[in-house]
Amino acid sequence: MKKISAWALTLLMFVAIACQQNKDGGEEKAKLSIDFEKYTLPNGLEVILHQDKSDPIVAVAIQMHVGSNREKPGRTGFAHFFEHMLFQKSENVEEGAFFKNINDLGGTFNGGTWSDGTVYYEVVPKDALERILWMESDRMGFFINAITEADLEGEKPVVKNEKRQRVDNNPYGHRSYVIKKALYPEGHPYNWEVIGELEDLEAATMDDVKEFYEKWYGPNNGTLVIAGDFDKEVVKEWIEKYFGEIESRGDDKPLEPMPVSLEETKKLYYEDEYAKVPDLRMVYPSVEQYHPDSYALSALGEILSQGKRAELYKKLVEETEYAPNVFAYNSASELAGEFIIGVRAKDGIDLDSVHSAIMEALDEFEQNGFSEKDLQRIKARQETNFYNGISSVLGKAFQLSNYNEFAGDPGFITQDIEKILAVTKEDVMRVYDKYIKGKPYVMTSFVPKGQLELIVDGSEEADVKIEEIVPNEKKEEIVEEDIEIVKTASKINRAIEPALGEAPLVNAPTIYESSLANGMKIYGIQSNELPLVNFSIRIKGGQLMDKMELPGVANLMTDIMQEGTKNKTPEELEDAIGQLGASINMYTSQEYITVSANCLARYFDETVALVEEMLLEPRWDEEEFARIKTRQINNIKQRSSNPNAIASQVSDKILYGDGHIFSQPIGGSVESVEKITIDDLKAYYENNFAPNISAFHIAGNVSESDVKASLSSMNEKWAKKEVAMPEYTINDVPEDVKVYFANFSNAKQSVIRIQRMAVKRNDPDYFPLTVANYGLGGNSGALLFQELREKRQYTYGAYSNVGSSMEKAPFSMYSSVKTNVTPDAVAAFKEVLMDYMQNYDSAELEKARTALIRQEARAYETLYDKLGILQSISTYNLPNDYIRKNQEELKGYTIDDMKEVMNKYMNPEELSYFVVGDAATQLEGVRNLEIGEVIRVDENGNPVDNVIEKK
Repeated sequence: MKKISAWALTLLMFVAIACQQNKDGGEEKAKLSIDFEKYTLPNGLEVILHQDKSDPIVAVAIQMHVGSNREKPGRTGFAHFFEHMLFQKSENVEEGAFFKNINDLGGTFNGGTWSDGTVYYEVVPKDALERILWMESDRMGFFINAITEADLEGEKPVVKNEKRQRVDNNPYGHRSYVIKKALYPEGHPYNWEVIGELEDLEAATMDDVKEFYEKWYGPNNGTLVIAGDFDKEVVKEWIEKYFGEIESRGDDKPLEPMPVSLEETKKLYYEDEYAKVPDLRMVYPSVEQYHPDSYALSALGEILSQGKRAELYKKLVEETEYAPNVFAYNSASELAGEFIIGVRAKDGIDLDSVHSAIMEALDEFEQNGFSEKDLQRIKARQETNFYNGISSVLGKAFQLSNYNEFAGDPGFITQDIEKILAVTKEDVMRVYDKYIKGKPYVMTSFVPKGQLELIVDGSEEADVKIEEIVPNEKKEEIVEEDIEIVKTASKINRAIEPALGEAPLVNAPTIYESSLANGMKIYGIQSNELPLVNFSIRIKGGQLMDKMELPGVANLMTDIMQEGTKNKTPEELEDAIGQLGASINMYTSQEYITVSANCLARYFDETVALVEEMLLEPRWDEEEFARIKTRQINNIKQRSSNPNAIASQVSDKILYGDGHIFSQPIGGSVESVEKITIDDLKAYYENNFAPNISAFHIAGNVSESDVKASLSSMNEKWAKKEVAMPEYTINDVPEDVKVYFANFSNAKQSVIRIQRMAVKRNDPDYFPLTVANYGLGGNSGALLFQELREKRQYTYGAYSNVGSSMEKAPFSMYSSVKTNVTPDAVAAFKEVLMDYMQNYDSAELEKARTALIRQEARAYETLYDKLGILQSISTYNLPNDYIRKNQEELKGYTIDDMKEVMNKYMNPEELSYFVVGDAATQLEGVRNLEIGEVIRVDENGNPVDNVIEKK
């Protein structure tokens, strides 16, 4: 399951108290918090309840105070591995029930492990709450007797595949390992990564599993949070029924902080065979979470690197032009902290130069300091971040559980943010002097293979463990013995699965629709739950309007349009957005350009005004354009180090055909971007930006009349114009199956995609095809996941889906698999698909029908969800009630309907196979499958000679 870093989890739950000035200039103080009730069961389980009846759903989060910091040397990665084991089964919950059943209930679920904790969570329609509590309590108190040696050995390959996918097959994937080994001494709980080391995982025994469970998974070491629509008294009875009898056990004493220090700077390097550009990291020891200095250190990171005035940005990006961007941040965990400065330099840049520039920037920061405006910009975002963080019941559950476990109080957010907002300029300079100025650090130089001249002088080679993949190795079969489970005694009959309650009534929000005189359409949902607004403008065109000979223009244009306006420099625009605590982003997709914004409702008018200024008065800043071009070229060069990006490029090239603009990457090529001028961007803007091919979407706490009033200026200033949409022909579905193989030398995993062009988003076949796909690969309980991951252990996950487009989009099956099972996995995809189509029955249809109908309970929860519905309606010309109409159609589907649509779009004889992997060891095996003609292609999808590379 997911690995969650402490830093990422903190961002997810970042909330605040804010002091803002009202429009009359006076100060209005908003003390932001979440209502909750907390109590503790006699066994020590701490329970937190938060009621939110805005949607008929409920979130359950169980946070255990055990992460990789509780592991023993020689058994690293065990907390994460144990998280995987808990998704297997328990004494009374059948094998794979979490994977197979929760999606079918219309819910979603996952788990995550980081250095300090592990969390398990579900979001389901409210009538399924009792069943979730039964399942969760069974694995907390009735798990260990159900696990066998075969279960243990069967999960090891899955975790190994996760490590290969996230670490070994990625550029810079080993950097965290190198840093931790250098920063933390042997025996320190942060000396190893959360994912752990493969040899430790391989050595894990059943005794290790039992010991870990007994020591760390007692109810007294966890927090249970339930947030959403429920009856509090009934839920308390369920909690007592299912969790109350679990006995306290193990260790629940929190660890004390263990900050570290360095006597001297450590310089390490690594030649990364997947990296395309050099990467530098500088990591200073800092302080643990909630330490008084952690707040000022977090502010220091933003001030040094975020924004046009930041010294690191000015030095590395603008002055020296060594890098397209730079970042700095403080990562504070339970036991210690790290202050990190990071630069992904441009191709060929010497990291000694980068390091010198960083030190110069820090010197200038010491001399120049920073303005109060920079500090206020950071604080201004806090109220917006608070509301974004609690927009979902799961976000609230995470926040409450995290503060309860690590601060001892679910309501600690109040104190936490008071401390954030109390940070002064003097505090920032003080912690800079204390932890950064002249202090030793760990510095890593990760450079492309064969470019050792780019490392920082004096660096020592890092010791990195590389897994050797044995070509075509056959795994040992695991024989599952018939072992009778000795069930733990219980006061209740836990073998009986709780029935679902009354199906929740879902009230779809009211959608209003209108248009401006200039032709721009408006789609809106007024939602008064939070004082927050999400809105977007979508302009049809996007990459579609690029010229075949010059791809990448639209993408560069949306980048440059965020860099100032006619009357605001890039710095002034950044400040204007920042002072509102808002965010505004602009990006290019294949078929449209989107401007998206998020702000407090009281700043809606001001935010719309800024969006209008960006849209109608672009600055066309020449200096920013030069930087943006260089940054994009750097990104393109790194694209070839990502096997998933290669697979996308190759499949687009083949499926759409050479004559279609979508056969080109949205960002263009190095050659095309180098040719693009700012006049090309201006021409695109003049020819293709028009309100009559645009739509405004809004969800939030603002009325329809206020929306129209805010858009009145845009209506007057933005005149309609005729825009001709180009027409392209998409390649026909090929008559013969072909396999396209792109080499990725020494790959630890192969990326597999199996596709064919299917339907437009608004085609009548689209929804029945998604229904037919549900049981094949639409979720973790589907056949592809169960067969390729759970049964054969080829992969971390395998899925299938149907794309959404105004034109035809593909039906796709996909996965990343261990290199030495590539041919077997390719064959397995075809086998599973054929088996699914041949054996599809009424039970499979009913499972899909139930799940998809029940999912509607979650469809409208957040403003983001609501905005997504509005964007789908306008982009794909769908009826406003398309979700409800789909539900009605779904009730009438038959097995014949499903088989008809499968035969039409999933026919195995009409699929194209795309494999990105190590040709030297896997190409011949793929050829021997004789699925179809095997064609060697390069990373752009162009045919190459069929020669196997030698290592």
